[in-house]
Amino acid sequence: MHNILKIASRNLFRYWRRTMLTAGLVTVGVAAVLLFVALAGSFKTLMIGEITESYLGHLQVHRRGYVASIDTLPLDLNMSPETVATVEDALRKADSVAAWSPRVKLPAMFSNFTQTTSIRINGVDPARETAASPRLLGRIVDGTPDGFLAKGEIQLPELLARGMKVKVGDTVVLVGTNRDGSVNGRTFLVRGILSSATGPGGRDGYIHIDDARQLLRMKTDEVSEIAVRLTDVSAAPATAERLAGLLAPLQGPGGKSMLEVHAWAKLSPFANIANMIDLLIVAVRILLVAIVLIAVMNVMIMAVFERIREIGTISAMGTPPGRILGLFLAEGLLLGVFGSIVGVAFSAFAVWAINLMNLTFTFGQADNLRVVASLAPRDVLLTAGVVIIVAALASLQPAWKAARMDPVTALRHV
Repeated sequence: MHNILKIASRNLFRYWRRTMLTAGLVTVGVAAVLLFVALAGSFKTLMIGEITESYLGHLQVHRRGYVASIDTLPLDLNMSPETVATVEDALRKADSVAAWSPRVKLPAMFSNFTQTTSIRINGVDPARETAASPRLLGRIVDGTPDGFLAKGEIQLPELLARGMKVKVGDTVVLVGTNRDGSVNGRTFLVRGILSSATGPGGRDGYIHIDDARQLLRMKTDEVSEIAVRLTDVSAAPATAERLAGLLAPLQGPGGKSMLEVHAWAKLSPFANIANMIDLLIVAVRILLVAIVLIAVMNVMIMAVFERIREIGTISAMGTPPGRILGLFLAEGLLLGVFGSIVGVAFSAFAVWAINLMNLTFTFGQADNLRVVASLAPRDVLLTAGVVIIVAALASLQPAWKAARMDPVTALRHV
């Protein structure tokens, strides 16, 4: 095997211009794919982070049917204190859970004493909410982020505050309708203004969870949903399935589980964008395979036709067909290996240079999101492995043709 690789490398250097051109094409293809994967992965990670860590959470737990009717924020599908305690016990048993935050959600009417409009209110425990949504404080565009809010205070969405001409320090009124249909109103001090989160959160305001319960005249500590933050967002589907299994004993009417656990991808339409990014990465890799296949096959076919008499000579000298086949396969393999190594090195340098330039972009309402490109070992090994395998396979047909060549006919070739 060592001799075959040695002879194959010598043959490649004999035609060094063609070898460098082909290897260069493979290098460009590998580098382009890895750079696309690094940049697309950076955008995908930032997008998911902005969505999950600023308001949505990696997982959410609800009563069955709540998500299906979430547009109306139904109060009759809140979780009882006993159910919340059971959910929290299950969350403590999950190693991948970093934090969770109970929320009381309600539709309300918002007034600045001269105008009235609708608003979606999230009643939260400030400390637990900022632990479950660590980027929430970063959305504050006006006001003091320390502590997020206290009882009697409200964080208003920027679009609503601008439209109603409300500033930090103003007093506003919230009017909510409880489960029985009666209304109740309370005044709140505007603590801060929040930029709109990516997604359907442009009219979401925040008050203390105790204020929300008082506004709704709740007699018990009910909860609309529990937002969960994980140590690794990629573990969301598996953790959701595991939590659903732990909560399965809580059954409602018809013997069905009382609770539902949804990963973030089931709750946000931006999951489709993430899936499209993954699809684009697959498409780019397929394009790379086509480039390598055509380039290597072309150069190996040329090599066979140019060396017909040489093939006839070594065959007449007693070289077995298997060794001739291995010789040409080795040449294609070396082309793939060399192109992959240089391509990986170039892409690693390019990723380092991109991170050094501190490039930023805007996603939704979030500005100055820094591009942090990175190459995962899995992506590097997968791309390089595919290129090397395809390069060897592309050499198979020309190598087979060379191995089956008749020595007498080959020696007569002009």
